[in-house]
Amino acid sequence: PEDCRPFLPEPPAQLIAYHYVVDGRLVLTIDGETPATATAGQLLVLPRNDKHLLGSALGLRPARADDLIQPAGEDGLARIVLGGGGARTRILCGFLGTDCRDDPLIASLPAVMQLDLQDRLVGPWIEGSIRYAARALAAGGPGASSSLARLAELLFTEAVREYVSMLPEGQTGWLAGLRDPFVGRALALIHDRPTHPWTLHELAREVGLSRSALADRFTRLIGVPPMRYLNRRRLLMAADRLGRGLQSVAQIAHEAGYEAEAAFNRAFKREFGVPPGAFRKARGGSSEPPRRA
Repeated sequence: PEDCRPFLPEPPAQLIAYHYVVDGRLVLTIDGETPATATAGQLLVLPRNDKHLLGSALGLRPARADDLIQPAGEDGLARIVLGGGGARTRILCGFLGTDCRDDPLIASLPAVMQLDLQDRLVGPWIEGSIRYAARALAAGGPGASSSLARLAELLFTEAVREYVSMLPEGQTGWLAGLRDPFVGRALALIHDRPTHPWTLHELAREVGLSRSALADRFTRLIGVPPMRYLNRRRLLMAADRLGRGLQSVAQIAHEAGYEAEAAFNRAFKREFGVPPGAFRKARGGSSEPPRRA
């Protein structure tokens, strides 16, 4: 992923990796996880980009990707050419950035998700788009890089939708809440507009439930009441901005919905165990961002 950071406008807090098999066979291994095997038309998604090995079979001696990556061309994409003598395998590897380091969706997903694009109604369209972008990339065509970036978002969304649809009935947790029509709608509203001055009454009205019904349903599936979840979401966003060091604590407190910086400091310390200034220093930044001339 470090090789991809120079091509990103702003380094994200976390990277999601994906590997799409164009031709051949791919085996992906992660310590402590069952190996995943993918063939042509299949996609492997790593929500937290856990350290992993890619190969044609198990037990092969690994080589460092940093030693194999060829310099990027005019399209800004790097390539790896390795091996010989066996069946040919072609894969497209990419990374999708997320700005929230502790995103509950990312934390709830398994280490590896596998999606067979050939088995889904949308699959042929996605696969055709990937193959088109791959051909354009191989030919050095313009727009291939941006096309693959947009496809990465679509692929991740489809992988999450597939995984959520397979969850057993009665399961609780963030993903189960996402599947629930009322709680899922409330989660979408909170994540789409986290700085909006939400009240339980307004959230309940938006999703079509009474306040007590939404609170009970939300707490049963997510584990915390809606307003506590909203507050934690805002504090997580604030923590990410503190780590970036681009705004003052006062600015971040205001954007997190706190009228008083002191109230924000107390809430932040309750959540993370340290005040905002100490948190920023621990992340490698100064207590305040540098002043502009």
